[in-house]
Amino acid sequence: MSQRDRFHFLLLNIGHFLDHMFTLIFATVAALALSREWGLSYGDLLKYATPGFFAFGVFAYPAGWIADKWSRDGMMAVFFVGIGVTAIVTGLTQSPLQLGIGLFAIGMFAAIYHPVGLAIVVAKWKNTGMRIAVNGVWGNLGVASAALVTGYLIDNGGWRAAFIAPGIFSIAVGIAYAVLRRQELAADRSGQTAPAKTQAAVLPTDYKRLLLRISVIVFLTTAISSIIFQSTTFALPKIFDERLQGIGTTLAAGLNALGLPGRADVATVIGSLAFIVFAVASMAQLVVGSLLDRFGPRPVFMTVAAIQLLFFAVMPSVDNWGALAVALGFMLGAFGQIPINDYMIGRMAQGEARARIYAIRYVVSFTVLAAALPLIAVVYDWGGFDTLFRILAATAFTILITVSLLPRRLPEPVATAS
Repeated sequence: MSQRDRFHFLLLNIGHFLDHMFTLIFATVAALALSREWGLSYGDLLKYATPGFFAFGVFAYPAGWIADKWSRDGMMAVFFVGIGVTAIVTGLTQSPLQLGIGLFAIGMFAAIYHPVGLAIVVAKWKNTGMRIAVNGVWGNLGVASAALVTGYLIDNGGWRAAFIAPGIFSIAVGIAYAVLRRQELAADRSGQTAPAKTQAAVLPTDYKRLLLRISVIVFLTTAISSIIFQSTTFALPKIFDERLQGIGTTLAAGLNALGLPGRADVATVIGSLAFIVFAVASMAQLVVGSLLDRFGPRPVFMTVAAIQLLFFAVMPSVDNWGALAVALGFMLGAFGQIPINDYMIGRMAQGEARARIYAIRYVVSFTVLAAALPLIAVVYDWGGFDTLFRILAATAFTILITVSLLPRRLPEPVATAS
């Protein structure tokens, strides 16, 4: 890989980090600053975030369609600059309604990344599984770092700085991306890279049946896996608050006894443990990416599903250090499963339609993510987290059975233009 390609891949990874961080800035701003400054409850403030998450999912398909018809590199430049500008504007809002509109605009531009950035990654470089995995780790670190970065900016510049500073940084990255890819952007504008129109290939009946079977498995497991991912990532801080009080009290007392600057309390310790689990578990994608390139998706996906099934089944009976270890186990599975469907889409999808197919995948995924939040609330009120873990174990078992229907080897696409 040339130095130019390395820098290109780095910018794409930074984009994934920023994409997930921007979508979670408001969660920390609402909890730590706005509820006091604007006199609204946390629940009332979250209502203004809902349209932004809706836009994050719904606008993925238009973004993929435009990228396929116009320019993927052009859409990436639009992503960086657009999300940066809208974040700055959101940081200058004066009312909840204005803030909600700003969050909706952030969601629109955030929707660009997954269908477009992933399409570039799988089309441009070899070792697709590892590339997707590395890119996925950057995105997960954006999830894990959002509260830390936002909290720091709130403490040192106010909640508006939590939007404005990352916005300025994103615009700078967008300019760097446009400069790096200026030749490709010029070619896209002049039509030099437009794919030649060819007669559609006639697919054998057996191939079409196999493709349909794989497609159903991909999108079904995408939806089911999204329930697991949202339930675990969203609920983990609360799970730790209930299960790790003993650890939290002991560690907080130990840190305070060391005489370190500031005071550590149980909430700080539990939040830090959640961050550590998220950060460590995200590295599972690197292992999964390497295994995908070596063994293909079927055995890897079945192993990941079995890991989730095991640890979800054990979680209801443990707390404190046991709960911490088991939680790390099921989070390794939750993060490890992310690149697998993206790998299968990248291998099967024709190049000229790849961004649109990724877009459909993320419309499904993010729609289920939004629907999972009410599920968590209902299950928790009804039977607590033990009931949720049993439901997630059943969900992991469903994935295991579904994935067993995959062929041992993925067929190569008939057309591979990109």
